Amino acid sequence: MSTLETNSIGKYSGNNVSIDDALNLKSYDTAGRDALTSVAGDMIYNTTENKPQFYNGSSWVDTGSSISSTFYAEYLVIAGGGSGGGVGGGGGAGGYRTSYAGESSGANSSTETPLQLTVGTNYTVTIGAGATNSGTGAGSQGNTTSIAGTGITTVSTTGGGRGGYITAADDDGGAGGSGGGGAGKYYGGSGGTGTANEGNNGGAGNGANLAHGGGGGAGSAGQTAPSTSQSGAGGNGLASTITGSGVTRAGGGGGGADAFDVVTAGAGGSGGGGAGGDSSGGTAGTAFTGSGGGGGGRSSPTFGVGGNGGSGVVILRYPNIYTATLSGGATSTAGEQTTNNDKYIQIEATGTVSFSI
Repeated sequence: MSTLETNSIGKYSGNNVSIDDALNLKSYDTAGRDALTSVAGDMIYNTTENKPQFYNGSSWVDTGSSISSTFYAEYLVIAGGGSGGGVGGGGGAGGYRTSYAGESSGANSSTETPLQLTVGTNYTVTIGAGATNSGTGAGSQGNTTSIAGTGITTVSTTGGGRGGYITAADDDGGAGGSGGGGAGKYYGGSGGTGTANEGNNGGAGNGANLAHGGGGGAGSAGQTAPSTSQSGAGGNGLASTITGSGVTRAGGGGGGADAFDVVTAGAGGSGGGGAGGDSSGGTAGTAFTGSGGGGGGRSSPTFGVGGNGGSGVVILRYPNIYTATLSGGATSTAGEQTTNNDKYIQIEATGTVSFSI
C-alpha cells in the first residue's frame, strides 16, 4: 500500500504561513486513491472525477461539503449469456460494460464514465437471464441487463448470441453482446457478430467433414478456431477488481463435437464459459457472469442439447458513507460489502436500488 505524502511549505514567519507558488495537490485516479493508506485530513486531486477530495476518516469526499446528496458510483453491467446449439457452436457471452477506473469494457474497449446518483432516488435494475435451450436445435440469445432512473443515462448491455446448429438454416451463430459460435458438420456456419464496446465476434464452425462447432465470443480475447480434431474453444472473459479482488466474467461457450467422428469438444472460455459436449449436452455458463453455454455434442444417433447461458449481473461501487437498499425483487446473495474506502453491492435479480446516508 502506498502512503499519501504531505506538502512541504516553502516559507513561514511567526504565525503566518506564506506559499510562493500555487499549491499543487498530489493527483491520483480513483483506483490509485483507494490504494492509499489514508488518515483524516489527507487531500488529493482525483483525476477520474476531476475534483479535489479529502479523507474524512472513513471515506473520500469532495471538498466544499462534508456529505453530499449526490455521489459517483462505478459500475459493472453484464447481460445474460447465449445458449449453445445442439451439435453446434457455443453461446456468446453477454455484453460487458464497466466504468471502474482503469479497466476495459467488452472487446477491450474504453472505460466508461461513472454514474452520478442521488440519495433517495429509486434506480431500476434489470438482470438479464441466461438463454435456455430445451431442444437439440440452435441456441437462443441471452437477455438484456440494465440500470436506469431519473437523472442518469441508462446503461444497457446486449444478451449473448446463440450458438449455431447443424442445418443449413441454423448453422450460423447469432449476433449479440458477444457473438455465438457457428456450427460445423458440412455447413461450417459463420460466427455471430458482437456488439461494439460490449464483446467479440463468435468463431466459425469447421464444415470440412466433421462436427466442429465454433467457440462463442467473449468479453476479452477471441475464441480458438476449430481444428481437424478439436472444436473451437470459447473466448476468454475479462477480469475486474471492482469488488476488491480480481474476478473474471463473461467467458464464451465452447463448441460441441461429434464423438462418432472422434472429435474433441471445445473448452469453455475463462470467466465461466460452458464447455462443449462431445457425446452429450453442453455445459451451462456460470450464473452471474453472463457467460455463454457450451455447444451440444453427438454420440450417434443421439444429439445433445446446448448448455444454458449464465445469468447477468450489475455491480455498483460507491463511497462507504452511503448505504444501498434493494427492493421490488432485487436481491444480493452477499449483500453490501466494504472494500478499502468504498462499499459495493452485487445485484442478482431484477428490482430497484436506492441509497441513503
